[in-house]
Amino acid sequence: MTMTKGVLQIYSFEDASRLGLGKSELGGKGYGLVEMVKLGLPVPAGVVITTEMCRSYFANSGSFPPGFEDKVVEKVREMEARTGKRLGDPATPLLVSVRSGAPFSMPGMMDTILNLGMTDGVAEGIARSVADERFAYDTYRRFLQLFGKVVMKVDGREFEAMIEEVKKKTGARSDVEVSASEWKGIVSAFKELIRRKSGKDVPQAPEEQLFMAIRAVFESWYNPRAKEYRRIYRISEDVGTAVNIVEMVYGNLDDRSATGVAFTRNPSTGDKSLYGEYLPRAQGEDVVAGIRTPLPIEKLKEAEPEAYGGLVGIAARLEGHFKDMQDMEFTIERGKLHMLQTRTGKRTAQAAVNVAVDMVSEGLIFEEDAIARVEPAQLDQLLHRQVDPRMNVKPLATGIPASPGAASGRVVFENADAVSAKESGEATILVRPETAPEDITGIAASEGVLTSRGGKTSHAAVVTRGMGKACVVGAESIKVDLKRGLFQVDSVVVRKGDIVTIDGGTGSVYVGKVPMVDPELSPKVNTLLSWADGIRRLRIRANADNPQNSARARAFGAEGIGLTRTERMFGSPDRLELAQAMILSSTREERMEHLEGLKPMLKEDFKGILKAMDGLPVTIRLLDAPLHEFLPKLDQLMPEVARLEVLKGDDAELQKKRDLLQRVIQLSEHNPMMGHRGVRVAMSHPELYSAQAAAIFEAASELVGEGVKVDLEIMIPQVAEAQELKAAREIVDREAAEAARRSGREVRYKVGTMVETPRAALTAGEVAKYADFFSFGTNDLTQATFAFSRDDVEGKFMALYLSNKLLPDNPFETLDPAGVARLMEMAVRDGRRTRADLKVGICGEHGGDPRSIEICHNIGLDYVSCSPYRVPVARLAAAQAAVKGKLQASSSV
Repeated sequence: MTMTKGVLQIYSFEDASRLGLGKSELGGKGYGLVEMVKLGLPVPAGVVITTEMCRSYFANSGSFPPGFEDKVVEKVREMEARTGKRLGDPATPLLVSVRSGAPFSMPGMMDTILNLGMTDGVAEGIARSVADERFAYDTYRRFLQLFGKVVMKVDGREFEAMIEEVKKKTGARSDVEVSASEWKGIVSAFKELIRRKSGKDVPQAPEEQLFMAIRAVFESWYNPRAKEYRRIYRISEDVGTAVNIVEMVYGNLDDRSATGVAFTRNPSTGDKSLYGEYLPRAQGEDVVAGIRTPLPIEKLKEAEPEAYGGLVGIAARLEGHFKDMQDMEFTIERGKLHMLQTRTGKRTAQAAVNVAVDMVSEGLIFEEDAIARVEPAQLDQLLHRQVDPRMNVKPLATGIPASPGAASGRVVFENADAVSAKESGEATILVRPETAPEDITGIAASEGVLTSRGGKTSHAAVVTRGMGKACVVGAESIKVDLKRGLFQVDSVVVRKGDIVTIDGGTGSVYVGKVPMVDPELSPKVNTLLSWADGIRRLRIRANADNPQNSARARAFGAEGIGLTRTERMFGSPDRLELAQAMILSSTREERMEHLEGLKPMLKEDFKGILKAMDGLPVTIRLLDAPLHEFLPKLDQLMPEVARLEVLKGDDAELQKKRDLLQRVIQLSEHNPMMGHRGVRVAMSHPELYSAQAAAIFEAASELVGEGVKVDLEIMIPQVAEAQELKAAREIVDREAAEAARRSGREVRYKVGTMVETPRAALTAGEVAKYADFFSFGTNDLTQATFAFSRDDVEGKFMALYLSNKLLPDNPFETLDPAGVARLMEMAVRDGRRTRADLKVGICGEHGGDPRSIEICHNIGLDYVSCSPYRVPVARLAAAQAAVKGKLQASSSV
């Protein structure tokens, strides 16, 4: 629905349900509540302040727009009329929660205040009305704790420390055992702490509390953890958050009251069964904060069968309505169930695939919906290694398996340590008693998370599942000592920097690095990918330089090899000496002699790759690297020559080293990436490409004789001028004809070029006269287009460019749509004008990036090529690009 600018967009849940507002206006939390109201589910009364009001607040320099306060008060009065309660009335008090709610799920990243409206008088009134002082002052301290932390900016750890001190003195093992008089004392202590730290008292006027809380929730949109979360998940800064004012219901009222979180399906596995936890005599923050370890949801069936049955029924209705797995928050007050939230549930990669495939079989969604619903990054997670099930090592500890996958790394206890370790390329496991939203940077930087407290729906569990990181929570045998930087299990002490392994699928924790196994695609993953294969237009190939990787790529569904790098064949240990001798040769005849020695080895390499792909296309790139890359480094060779001169040893060895040094100096270049490499070397030394082409055609000819199907493509790198390709093609054609003459077998083949220079792209119409195919080498094309040296740029200023939004993305990770992709589009268009059947693909690292794959689909490429382990990701991303294109086409009609 289109909203009118300038109108104060503040609605009761009922009004919003009639207006048909969506997530972009109501935020995820408000939208879920309003939809549940539409369904007639038991939702407390409430008001939603839209995201537009948040944007207006910031546009107005942090001030509410004119009339805002009056409109909020008007809607609160409607809540009072609906509930029969009044804000600030000790006899019939209305307490509310003030909660954030962005259009995109950001669990725990922004702020919430519970029990707002609590004052000294209201606390006394509640104590009288329910005849329970303990409940009244437990509720009051909860308000002060959140209001003090969120609104008045007092360090939340100070409140927790006070509670822990009282529990220690009285012997209370949990909050439930703290008495009324002790809560009363804590309330007084909290008020004094807030006064001392902030210089102000907590207001005793509920409306003043309310507007301070709304302001704090708006401001939390820009808190550091929310900004970091948006950066990780690429959420726009401009969206803003809604604010929900919701009537409080009390899970901490009595023994028949509880609060909990439940998923309509298991978010770790996708199994169709209610999954979750609850805490008796608690409020919602207790569950997600992980301060107490909750009870499994199945136990609610015994404690409150009626409420449990209602929850099961609601779960089914919500799945039928939203047609996706739901994450629900609920509170039970004196046996009565109240729904406080529903949203699309975050899930592991395994669960994402299983839920999508199962929902198709259940008739809830279509195959295209299933394909669109699984993120390519989730599929990538399924290709991570797992702990070897045959390993016979006893775990140090066992906790609750919260997010599957295995991870090893050095133990860190602080977020900053995880971040600095990642920057230096070191894997870490973040260990905490429990995580809080503030830990988002540490979680993102670590390989996995281990906590001693919390349950399956705690903050750590939810966030790591969304990120695809291994997580074990509630490992209660682990005693974490943050001050000393260690954790202990019985007599075993693990210190900061020690290596541990966690298995998020079993909950096991191991000391040291344990054996792992390569993943295999499950039947449901293969089902999803088979649907993707039927929808996508782009073909998927793999980059592979040996038979093993070729076979692995084929097993993952690759439809050919898009790039075989031959320089790696020259550099392998068993032939490096021959390659160096060839490079050091002073005459063509000497080079030819050494190349003849290399040819049999090269032939076997090519034969193995072509045989592994048996009938699928294989693109072999002829030598691309500068010749000096096969020789020792100058800074290593000079000291060696100096050492031999001082020792006055073997004259022959010294002369050999001097000759080598002289040749390295001759071949060295100021900018080798733009120097004598690729096709330019072939122009200087055509025998190099002749030898490679001869080895390729001999291998192909032998395989044809053995009955193996060969689909051969030979690619010439670094072409900038059409005449270069013409000359290189003549070398290849000559060797093909010679191989056919000798063997009596003709091998069909194509010759093309790697478009990796801007000039090749700009003159593609001319280049295509001599090319059967183009393959974009986008790593070099990006470097040349931006005039960026990748190694220097990424180490020196790329982070600055991204943080200052000078660039939207790292162009070496995601194709630059305005520059590099535009060159590609021009090359495709001009090349096909010359040669209508020109096949065009991409073989740079971008070939495995989902957003780059969408660009490749849109500009008309025929295939993408990526690493073998990215092939399943590319298959899915290509299908998603096709589905998106189809939707856009139908919407524009």
